[in-house]
This record gives sequence, C-alpha cells and structure tokens, in this order.
Amino acid sequence: IFEYDLKKIIALSTLSQLGMMMFSISLGLYELAFFHLLTHALFKALLFLCAGVLIHGAGNTQDIRSFGGLSLNFPLVTVCMNLANLSLCGVPFLAGFYSKDLIVELACQYSWGIFILLMMFICLSLTVLYSVRLTYLSFVGPYGGGTSISVCESDYSLVGPVVILSFTSLVSGPILSWLNFPAPVLIFLPAFLKWGALFF
Repeated sequence: IFEYDLKKIIALSTLSQLGMMMFSISLGLYELAFFHLLTHALFKALLFLCAGVLIHGAGNTQDIRSFGGLSLNFPLVTVCMNLANLSLCGVPFLAGFYSKDLIVELACQYSWGIFILLMMFICLSLTVLYSVRLTYLSFVGPYGGGTSISVCESDYSLVGPVVILSFTSLVSGPILSWLNFPAPVLIFLPAFLKWGALFF
C-alpha cells in the first residue's frame, strides 16, 4: 500500500494472490486454487506488459509519483491496465471474478468461523485499495513531472501483445470455468454474505 515502485507493486500483488490460492488450498479447494492460478497468470502477465510499456514511455522511471495523467498519452495501455486491475479486484464478468468469487463464496458456505471470513474480506478490500491507488497515481492523478513519450503506442511490437492478453483476460474466466467445472457449483448463502465480496 505504501510502495511507489511500479514493478514492486505488481510483484507484491502477486504475493497477495498467492495468499488467496493458499487460502483456497487450506480449505481443501485444490481445483479452485489451480483455476485461480491460471486466470491470475493471464491478467498478471497483462499487468506486467502494461507496466513495461509505461516504464519505457515514461523515460525509464518506475516511480509512480512521477507519472500522473498518463491516460492522455497512453489511452490504449490505460484501458488494458485498468482491465487487468479490475480483473485483479474481482469485478464481475472479468477473469478474476470467476475464480476469486467462487473461492470467497465457498469459504463463506463452509462457515470456517467469523475470524477467518473477516480476514478474507479485509484482504479483498486491501487488494482493491492498492489497485485503485495504482490507477489513480498513474493515470488520473496530477502530473508528476516525469517525461512521457506517447509514441510507444504506435509501436505494434509493444502494444500487440498487450491487446492480445487483454482479450484473453476477458474471455479466459468463463472458458476456463467451463473446462474445469463441467457441472455448475451450487452455493447457498444469505444475502449479506453473497454480496460481501462485491461490497468489499
């Protein structure tokens, strides 16, 4: 949450998602942990590629305090990186939602205790917090004074893989869900727990 290095933020968010996978394994949900690993690999690769384009275009600096307002110079990378960030947060119908929401709902259904559920929801809210912070400081916030080269988006060797991974991170959630779980998973939860993941 207090890190300013772009690559470190993305790498530390990988540790957060590995914690989610270990949490799933500790509940005995091995298939869900593997499913989350696959979907997470796709949108995390997209995050790292977008970060590489931003670092290259911002004069080889990784400090997000010197970015600010990059959405004007990098509109395509902004859309793709925000797509990956929203998928990381588990926004409905993106790749991360299909795996993360299933882990959260099954953890709530098994009712492992209020402390474990509370810690899980706090971790979910922290994921959203550092993702929104990264988006704000990089794309929306005030200009930090760094150099910016907007011609990076005209280089198809940089932007081509970003667009391809954006498409796969959109469609990989439902496709992998259908491949891994041919039968639908029935989850019975009270309304406040069903909406808990989206609320946090």
